[in-house]
Amino acid sequence: MTSIPKTLVTTYLEMTDREQFRPTFLGAPALTDCRVLPLETVDLDYSLFLYAAVGRPWRWIGRLRMDRDKLRSQLEKPGVSVDVLYVAGAPAGYIELSRVGPHTEVAYFGLRVEYFGRGLGKHLLSLGLQRAWDEGAGRIWVHTCNLDGPYALANYRKRGFEIYMIEEEPMPAEYLDAVTD
Repeated sequence: MTSIPKTLVTTYLEMTDREQFRPTFLGAPALTDCRVLPLETVDLDYSLFLYAAVGRPWRWIGRLRMDRDKLRSQLEKPGVSVDVLYVAGAPAGYIELSRVGPHTEVAYFGLRVEYFGRGLGKHLLSLGLQRAWDEGAGRIWVHTCNLDGPYALANYRKRGFEIYMIEEEPMPAEYLDAVTD
């Protein structure tokens, strides 16, 4: 188990204008075996697989402990979309957007560790942000923390997000107890 810091640092970022958006899309041949497909139906087991496969190394635990009916109702809310990145047919990562009025939250985003270092994260994030802007977002926001992947904050900043708030608190006990392997 990796050591974790004593303080949880959560960084909130936003884009309030499409002009801030700096997409980076991969081209062929890098994307020859890649597809991004929307999850067109709520499949709780697959959703939990994605969440765990992407988030386990970073101690994502909330949805793993959530009541299944509550999770289903969250995923079925109007404005929630999930796009899955497949590489050579295998799920490599996903982005979940949650739209409420003019605001779109990047609720969950990430890659499985095995797919790091290929530019896939910036590509998938760019596709999700483009979708949000195309669907009329007036503001897109996300939060990340010092327990997320090592490239998360830099990727958000490079895509055009700006920090609007940073919170620090003692590390919650549930993260201290979370299993990472």
